[in-house]
Amino acid sequence: MATYNSIGATYADTRRPDPRIAARIHQALGGAATVINVGAGTGSYEPSHTVLAVEPSSVMIAQRPAGSAPALEASAESIPLADDSADAAMALLTVHHWSDLEAGVGELLRIARQRIVIFTFDQDISRRFWLLDEYLPEAAAVDDTRAVAIDRLVTLLGGARIETVPIPHDCADGFLAAFWRRPEAYLDPQVRAGISMFSQISDEVIQPGLARLSDDLSCGSWHQRHADLLDREAFDAGYRLLVADL
Repeated sequence: MATYNSIGATYADTRRPDPRIAARIHQALGGAATVINVGAGTGSYEPSHTVLAVEPSSVMIAQRPAGSAPALEASAESIPLADDSADAAMALLTVHHWSDLEAGVGELLRIARQRIVIFTFDQDISRRFWLLDEYLPEAAAVDDTRAVAIDRLVTLLGGARIETVPIPHDCADGFLAAFWRRPEAYLDPQVRAGISMFSQISDEVIQPGLARLSDDLSCGSWHQRHADLLDREAFDAGYRLLVADL
C-alpha cells in the first residue's frame, strides 16, 4: 500500500486504460454478469458490470472517477466479503505487490463463482525488455524479487488458460513496458512517477542508466540498435492474461 500511496498522486494521469487491452480483459471475463476488481487502483479496465472494487490505498480510491463501482478499502489477502460474492473476480497488474500471494489467490477463489482473470507479466520475458536489459539491469534484479512466476499462479488457481497480450506502440496505459517504441518517455519524471518500479529503486541506481539512455537517444544509437522496433505495431513484453474457470 505504501508504494501506491506514494505513486498514486499522478496515477490517474499516466495510467489511463488502453481500449485494446480493455477489450482483451473484458473478453476474458466472458459472460460474467457481476465482477469484483481486486487491487483495483483508480478503476482502469473495470467493466460496467463491476459491482465492487477492493483497494488498500485511499490515495488510489480518491482518484476513481465519478460513477465508478463502490470501493472497499481492504487488501487482497483479506477481503471482507461472503463466499461466491460475484460471477468473476479480476486482478490486474497487482499480484506482484501482494504480501501473501497464496492468501490473495485463495481470496479470489473464495469470492468468485465462475471465473478469475489475472493480468500480470512473465518475468522471464519482461527482464529481456531493452530498458531493463540495457539500461537498468539493477532494476530488473529488483523486479526478480517481486515477480510472480506464471506457473506458480496457474498452480495456485488450480489451472488456467494463458493468453499473450501484445502491447500496442501507442499504449495509453503507462505501465513499465508501455513505451517500448517511445523511449524518450522514460526520461519524463511524470511518466516514471506512475510506474511502481521507479518508486522502489533509488535515484542513485536509476539515474546513470537514464543518462545513458538520454545520450543514446541524442546520438541516434538507440534507434540504430532497435531499428526493428520502429515499424512494429505491437510488442510482446511478457504481459499475460490468466483465465481460470471454477
